[in-house]
Amino acid sequence: MGLFILRRFGVMLLTALCLTFVVFFLTNLYPNLEKLAKTQGNQRMSDEQVANWLENRGYSQPLLIKYGQWLGVAPGFTNTLSDGQVVGNCIRPGIAPEDAPNFCGVLQGEWGQSTVFKDDVGAIVSKRLGNTGYLMFWVLVLMVPSALIVGVLAGMKEGSILDRSLSTFSIITTATPEYVSGVIFIAIFTSSTVGLKWFKGTATSAMDNPTFENFFLPVLTISLYGMGYIARMTRASMTEVMTAQYIRTARLKGVSFPNIVMKHALRNALIAPFTVIMLQFPWLLNGVVIVETLFNYKGFGWALVQAAGNNDIQLLLGISVVSVFVVLFTQLISDIGYVYLNPRIRIS
Repeated sequence: MGLFILRRFGVMLLTALCLTFVVFFLTNLYPNLEKLAKTQGNQRMSDEQVANWLENRGYSQPLLIKYGQWLGVAPGFTNTLSDGQVVGNCIRPGIAPEDAPNFCGVLQGEWGQSTVFKDDVGAIVSKRLGNTGYLMFWVLVLMVPSALIVGVLAGMKEGSILDRSLSTFSIITTATPEYVSGVIFIAIFTSSTVGLKWFKGTATSAMDNPTFENFFLPVLTISLYGMGYIARMTRASMTEVMTAQYIRTARLKGVSFPNIVMKHALRNALIAPFTVIMLQFPWLLNGVVIVETLFNYKGFGWALVQAAGNNDIQLLLGISVVSVFVVLFTQLISDIGYVYLNPRIRIS
């Protein structure tokens, strides 16, 4: 197991380097850098002025050097402008240029400055990630148990009326995008036109004072979309397990149906859904973009939209690092959990 985890960490490190380099390459394409120069400088800048602005601030360096500086394995860029101002990727407000460190990248905990929010990228990401983490927690609390119950009930007796009803419900929830169900919930439960003012307040106020009235609708919107997929996977796994030979043997021995389900079938039926549940973490982290934008909940997805819409390169890179880490870490946990749940893999 230790060798397996070590190999997985090596693969994760290589994958993280490749993915972050791709994101770094895309965000540092010349059209993006030109837009950054005009945003921070002057919209009427000529092509020559744009080129000088980028060169004076280190954006014209070779891509690998800039990537090394962003990682923190290459010395930072420093330059003195014609007006005497010292600029560089290691120079921070309140720190004298001569006191600035030579290396200032992700490895040193320096993620750069946001050009939109005028704040440290690490502080922005941690704050927005905390808001999304709180949202994800309650989504998982509602989504996972509900999906497992629906899937197990549907898979216990394949082809029954209960199976068909729950399967239809699962398909409908999975086929309905979040922006559709979210708009429907807002129109029905919060709009004064319809009259069902069951939920008062907005998701924006939930960031400071979360209550059932201002926080349940975004949680329900995300949960319904992911619930159907997990339920369908659980139902398929449960149906397969219920037709296994050892289940038939238990029935012939006179074991009651509830004991067959709880003691023999349930654990084996949860092996496949466990992987699916773990894969919901990266989906939740990046899939909340629509819901957070729709309900104006300023979390991780909202920050991603703001960074992309305003060409905030440093914030986009910081968000990509967190996204890559969450995806790779959840996959590692999923692989380890799958090994423990499935004895055949553990023995082999």
